[in-house]
Amino acid sequence: MTVTETLNDGLKRAWSLTIEAGAIATKVDAAIAEVAPKVRMPGFRPGKVPGNLVRKMHGPALHAEAVNEAINDAVNRLIADAGLRPATQPQVDLRSEVAEGKDVTVDVAVEVLPEVPASDLEGIALEKLVVEATDEELDAALARLAEQSKSFADAPAEHKATTGDLVVMDYVGSVDGVAFDGGTGTDMEIELGSGRLIPGFEDGLAGVKTGDETSVNVTFPDDYPAAELAGKAALFAIKVKAVKIASVPAVDDSLATNLGLENLAALREILKDQVESELKNLTRTHMKRKLLDHLAAAHDFDVPPSMVEAEFQQIWQQVSAEASDEEKVALEAERADYVRIAERRVRLGLLLSDIGQKAGVNVSNAEMNRLVAQEASRYPGQEREVQKYFAENAMAAAQLRAPMFEEKVVDHLLDKANVTERSVSRADLEAAISSEDETPTGHVHGPGCGHDHHDHGHDHGHDHAPARPKKAAAKKAAAEPEAVTQDAPKPAKKAAPKQAKAGEAVTQEAVAEKPKAKPRAKKAASE
Repeated sequence: MTVTETLNDGLKRAWSLTIEAGAIATKVDAAIAEVAPKVRMPGFRPGKVPGNLVRKMHGPALHAEAVNEAINDAVNRLIADAGLRPATQPQVDLRSEVAEGKDVTVDVAVEVLPEVPASDLEGIALEKLVVEATDEELDAALARLAEQSKSFADAPAEHKATTGDLVVMDYVGSVDGVAFDGGTGTDMEIELGSGRLIPGFEDGLAGVKTGDETSVNVTFPDDYPAAELAGKAALFAIKVKAVKIASVPAVDDSLATNLGLENLAALREILKDQVESELKNLTRTHMKRKLLDHLAAAHDFDVPPSMVEAEFQQIWQQVSAEASDEEKVALEAERADYVRIAERRVRLGLLLSDIGQKAGVNVSNAEMNRLVAQEASRYPGQEREVQKYFAENAMAAAQLRAPMFEEKVVDHLLDKANVTERSVSRADLEAAISSEDETPTGHVHGPGCGHDHHDHGHDHGHDHAPARPKKAAAKKAAAEPEAVTQDAPKPAKKAAPKQAKAGEAVTQEAVAEKPKAKPRAKKAASE
């Protein structure tokens, strides 16, 4: 094999490799010797077909296999001899004609992982913002729980619906006097003030009574998912079948006993544990952000452009999918910012991976088994299939392992840090976290993301009522420079909620409903 280096620029390497015809011929001869005993041919006893006839019958195919094997061997030996760590699969381009008796020349290009510079990780100064689970915090949590436990009862016949009441209705929607597909629903329940429907619809129901027949005029937003309705004025004919008044239970022992607990004190203790856990998670999130900021500021080294591009495309695809047409135009002006974020995430991932390896951080087999079991439990009836997939696919297993590995490295660094504590309020802690947000989270925040606590089993017409369209995600935490560890690309994103069909109005609640999940293993296998 003859090797000529053609590029050595930063993390990019390229060579020209020439594999001699003799080396390929040796592989072909070995393949013929292996195949010949298995060949069956009329006139010859099994295993006695002469090699020259085997060569005549199967020579071209065996030669092609030998060339591929020789190229793979040559590239692997080149990478090993040079002591390189490829960041991507080497790109191999055939430069010469492939024919028996002729040398084969290929061009090989690869991006390599950088050498991460050593740094002093001892005594990194971090401030830990601590929030106490106060009585006021617990009182608010109990009030929220009581609100979630509320029930609805029929209102008096003369009662006029107001904010907080539940209206049960049938409706027919029309545009320019023509009913549109998907615009009809029966027994739909809507809590006034919930914000589930497009602006103006819930306002039009204020003051209705049981038995009323009325109409509501609305205009679908310009970015409404169903293009045929976007920007159109519509009329909804409404028949009010019932108006119901909410009843919120008192915050006392009966609230706790209805939840299967002994008394209010027991419920309060459980909520205290939950609130304390939530506050600790917020504190850790803030500390992790500060730690990553410190690491990013202290380390500046080249990163493979292909890894940055892959990370950027993932971020860009996510934010673009959540933006309206107008917002997409504005996003273009921020493209360079997202590229910088992607570069920072890749650099931090390589750094954390290097720190973890040098510190002996690892995810044990027992921990990995728990991760796989947790993932498999999401797909009842398919557990064995999912477990088999992760056992047989190293990349998928690496994706599953990556978040735990990263958290362990962060814990390792936090243990070494010089930490000072400061007591703050929840509002101060949340504000500190928000001030550090720098990219879209990929999560949709807002109406329609929660559960409908007054679902009584009726057909709510989820596919028909005019929905308030989703807002594009604000620039928030989680493009936070979470690390993209070297051995574990980010897991594939979940499928976005399906778009409305032509003329089909979708409620916020329906938008929040996800399609039936396919096993993650299945999805990864197709990529």
